[in-house]
Amino acid sequence: MVGRAQLEALVLKKPLIILAMTTMLAIPSAYSDDALPFTQADIDLAKLLRDDALSGTRAWNIVESLTTEVGPRLAGSAAEARARDWAVETLTRYGFENVRVEPFMIEGWRRGEEVAEVVSPFPQKLAITSLGNSVATSQTGVEADVVLFDSLSSLKAVADGALDGKIVYVGHGMQRTQDGSSYGHFVRLRSAAAIEAGRKGAAAVLIRSIGTDSHRMPHTGNMTYAGDVTPIPIAALSNPDADQIERIAARGEPLRVKLTLTPSYTGAVQSGNVVAELPGTDLADEFVVIGGHLDSWDLGTGAIDDGAGVGITIEVLRRIKEAGLKPRRTIRLVLWGAEEVGLLGGYAYAEKHKENLRKHVIGTESDFGAGRIWKITRSINEEARPVADMIAQLVEPLGIVPGSTDSRSSGPDLTPLNKLGFPGFRFVQDGSDYFDLHHTPDDTLDKIDPAAMDQNVAAYLVFVWMAANSEVSDWGWVND
Repeated sequence: MVGRAQLEALVLKKPLIILAMTTMLAIPSAYSDDALPFTQADIDLAKLLRDDALSGTRAWNIVESLTTEVGPRLAGSAAEARARDWAVETLTRYGFENVRVEPFMIEGWRRGEEVAEVVSPFPQKLAITSLGNSVATSQTGVEADVVLFDSLSSLKAVADGALDGKIVYVGHGMQRTQDGSSYGHFVRLRSAAAIEAGRKGAAAVLIRSIGTDSHRMPHTGNMTYAGDVTPIPIAALSNPDADQIERIAARGEPLRVKLTLTPSYTGAVQSGNVVAELPGTDLADEFVVIGGHLDSWDLGTGAIDDGAGVGITIEVLRRIKEAGLKPRRTIRLVLWGAEEVGLLGGYAYAEKHKENLRKHVIGTESDFGAGRIWKITRSINEEARPVADMIAQLVEPLGIVPGSTDSRSSGPDLTPLNKLGFPGFRFVQDGSDYFDLHHTPDDTLDKIDPAAMDQNVAAYLVFVWMAANSEVSDWGWVND
C-alpha cells in the first residue's frame, strides 16, 4: 500500500504541492471504520495528485502533438496506422511498460467526391458529407424529386415501395443538452434511414446532420445496411442547408436535387488497440483501465473526438510515473482503434482478453470531448460503494456531482465489456457544445480549453489512484 515514505517522496519531487499537505482530507465520520477498503494515505495522495494537476498539465500538448503530427485518423487508413506509431513512440518515451499494439482486421472504407445541388425550383449548391460505410451513387450521380419527412418514425410509416426512384430527406428535432442525451435518441436516424428509405424504394437519402450547430458544416458518422434491403447512398446535410431544403419545400413547388457520392470499400485492412501499463505491486494481475480512442473521422483533426481523451488519459499515467509512484494494481491504458466505425477496438479487446476479463476490476473511458467533467454515473456493488463515494467526495471541489447509480456505462469502447457484466463508472463531461463540433471539419485543436483538460486529468488521477489501491477487487461484475 501507499505509505508515508511515498507521500514524502512525492512532496520532495513536486514542490508546488507542499502547501497541500496542510489541508489533507480526513476520512469523514461516516467512513471511520477500520474495515474501510482504503487508507488515509490513499486519500492524501489522491488529493495531492488532484491539486497538482490543477496547476497545469501536458494534456493539451499531447493532443497538439497528435493532431498536428498525424491529423485526421480514419479507421483502417494509413493515417490511423501513423497514429499507432505515434502512440507507441510517445508511450515508450514516457517510460510506460508493456507498450504494444494489439492488431485486428476491419473492412476499410474511404471517402470520395460528395456534391449536391438543388436543380429546381431554386438552383443552388448544398453542403453535404457521406456517412461512413455508405455506398456510392453512379459516377454521374442521382437526380430525382425529393420527398420530405420530419422524423424517422414518419418515414417508417410509409408503405414499402411507395418512394420508388425518389430522394428521401429526413429531418429531426435534436436539442442541445449538457449530457448529450438528445443524441442517443436521434442518432438512430443515421443508422436506420438508408434501410428504411431503401425498403420504400428510394434511390438515395439525405438527412439533417445529427448535430446542434448552425454552421455550414455537415456531420458525418457511421451507418449500416440490412441484409434484406438493397443498399442506397446516404449523406448528411449541414443544418443550415437542411433548413434551406425545408424552406424551399414549404413553397409548395416540386423539389428536385442532384446528388453525387463516390466513396469506396478497400477490403480487409488493419486497425489496432495500443496498450501501455504501469505495473502494480502485490495485485499486478488485476487491472484498472482508462483510455480514449485513437481513430477519428476524416473531416477535422479529431481534437475533441477523441484526441482529448487520448491526451487526458496519457497524462494521467505520465504524472503517476513521473512521481515515482507504484500502484497496487496495474493501471492499463488502452488507446482504442476503429471506435468510430462500430466500437471495433472494444470488441476486439473483449475477445482477445476474454480469459481474464474478471481481472479487469473497474475502468472508464474519456470520449465526450474536452469539456469540464460535471457528473459521475456508476453501476457498482455495495462492496465498492465506499471507494466510489470517496472518489466522489474527492472530486467534488472540481465541480463534479454524483449522478445516476444504475448506469452500466464506462464509455463507448468499454461497452462490449459492460455488456458482459463489467461494472459501470463514468465521468460525464459538459457536452453543451460537443455536438456543434462532433464529426465535422470544425473538430480542431482551437476548440479545446487547456484548463478544462487539467480538471479532467485531476479527476481521473483521483479515480485511478483510489481504484488501483483499494482493497476492493470486485466492483460488481454480473452475468457469471
